[in-house]
This record gives sequence, C-alpha cells and structure tokens, in this order.
Amino acid sequence: MASSSISSHGSDSWTAKDNKAFERALAVYDKDTPDRWYNVARAVGGKTPEEVKRHYELLVKDVKHIESGQVPFPNYRTSGGSNTEHQR
Repeated sequence: MASSSISSHGSDSWTAKDNKAFERALAVYDKDTPDRWYNVARAVGGKTPEEVKRHYELLVKDVKHIESGQVPFPNYRTSGGSNTEHQR
C-alpha cells in the first residue's frame, strides 16, 4: 500500500496531525524556498530537517509507484447498491 512505506521507515513515527502539518508546510515552502527542510520541520514540529526530507522522498517514491501502475487499484465496494436502483 502506498502509505505503508512512509510510515514504516525511520526512527520516528508520523501521526495524522504530523502528516497534515507536513502537507500544509509543503504547500507553503516549495522547492525554491531557501532552507526548505528546516522550515518544513519547524512547521511540523518534533521532526528534524533530515526526517522531513526523507518523509518527502518516500512520498515521491510512493506516488511514482502509483502513477506507474505498480500499486493495484483497490476494489471499493459501495453500500446501498448502484445509483440506478434508486432512480427507479
């Protein structure tokens, strides 16, 4: 699964709150921002610049696997039947 490699690497653990702060920080501090990883780490809190950079690299790797078709699309089931049944 895509997120499994992100959460299983490194000595640190990432909570949902950490990941949300990480996502927001990436939106604010783009690749051209000086000291990007320091700023992202500061925004997340409790992480080093090296940890957030590694987390980002794992995210990029996961996205590439997904986009290349190496991760199977999940078979989601819907509840309550299809929309056409409800339109009858």
